[in-house]
Amino acid sequence: MKKDLIYKLIFLAVVAGGIFILIRYSRPHKDTEITPPVVEQPAAPAPAPTPVFHYIEIIGGCDHAFVGTCVNMRAGPGTEYPVVLHMRTGMVMKVEATTVSGGEHEWYKIVPDKKIRYPERVTSDWYVAVNPEVVRPFDDVGDQMLYAGTKISTTKRIVVDLSDQTLSAYDGDTLFIQEAVSTGIGDTATEIGSYRIYQKTPSRYMQGPVPDVSDEYYDLPGIPWDMYFTCGGDVLHGAYWHNSFGSPKSHGCVNQSPENAKKLYFWAELGTPVVVEE
Repeated sequence: MKKDLIYKLIFLAVVAGGIFILIRYSRPHKDTEITPPVVEQPAAPAPAPTPVFHYIEIIGGCDHAFVGTCVNMRAGPGTEYPVVLHMRTGMVMKVEATTVSGGEHEWYKIVPDKKIRYPERVTSDWYVAVNPEVVRPFDDVGDQMLYAGTKISTTKRIVVDLSDQTLSAYDGDTLFIQEAVSTGIGDTATEIGSYRIYQKTPSRYMQGPVPDVSDEYYDLPGIPWDMYFTCGGDVLHGAYWHNSFGSPKSHGCVNQSPENAKKLYFWAELGTPVVVEE
């Protein structure tokens, strides 16, 4: 009887020891590093490329008063086509696609950069001969817009003084540029106030009359380096058609020399404050 009891106790001890060993070695030691299973993640999609558009800048045409040799815009890709516009230095135009062969030259096919107010005034196609001495091709992202909720962080500002017809641009306390400009005149005076640049584009075709703004006729393709800053459509831009900077002359926009407008365009980012004061 005692023997049976002893055997049972020995058997139970052996079983208990086996269970202890099984549990002990089936669990990781507290110092053992556990490597999680590798789960392959799908590759992140590549960011969409920023669209790039083609433009030309007239760098060797006639001046604002058509003095000198203008760059001829023609109705087709060849010198046998009629001239439809004498292009002045400072104009910027959008190129529709690649150059087109015609006669002895390659030609840029030109298109307005945006829907225009009076399309009936454009009565033919537009072509400009490739000539690096007077026509500079360049690429740009085109229209840029400041969207609601965009975080703005800049130390730059632009100040337009109506009393002395000047524009001054600062980065902090450092003056970047100061120049004579032409602001709005009469009923289309540039509005006093504090604004921000909310749209930029290298080229714009501006036409008048503008309903409820001005009855004056004007037709100005290729206005360069445009930066919109008021809801009424006032724009900082280059003016290739006059040289009266320092006197009011515009329909509300701030006219700059094309050279200075270009410098300011590439210096000022969207959201840059614009202060118009007297």
